[in-house]
Amino acid sequence: MDELNRKSVDEFKRSEKIPVVVILDNIRSMHNVGSVFRTADAFLLEAIYLCGYSPRPPHRDIHKTALGSTETVDWKYYADASEAVMALRVAGFRIFAIEQVEQSITLQQFKSAEYDKLALVFGNEVSGVGEDLLKICDGCIEIPQFGMKHSLNISVAAGIVLWEIVRIRI
Repeated sequence: MDELNRKSVDEFKRSEKIPVVVILDNIRSMHNVGSVFRTADAFLLEAIYLCGYSPRPPHRDIHKTALGSTETVDWKYYADASEAVMALRVAGFRIFAIEQVEQSITLQQFKSAEYDKLALVFGNEVSGVGEDLLKICDGCIEIPQFGMKHSLNISVAAGIVLWEIVRIRI
């Protein structure tokens, strides 16, 4: 384990974070929430905002996939995701939903380096990001897909998008 250069909880908390916040809106699955916590820890993200009926720590099923990352990654809860978006906008973040819509930007075309602070909205596993929330975002990013389904599990989508955003910042 020493060879992996893992940070302690205190070292993680003191580390300079990558200025990316994940907004999870109305996520049903505790396992998806836990997986996103784990990804946010892996990439040293600033925070996760849990919104709507998204499950919140502490919970056994979140911890099952989070593997302790709920103790390292800062998180907040907002009953309404639009409140989270507005708070982040005031703090200087640009907000992008991860959604397949007309006018969305493909992930490989998205110029994330142009933004100092980013917030990324991931919506419900079935219905996606709600229309009202889409209207107050700065844009939408779409993961290109070539098969029949054209949908990914939220935790998989988060991993793909977050790596793409983070890799150019490190």
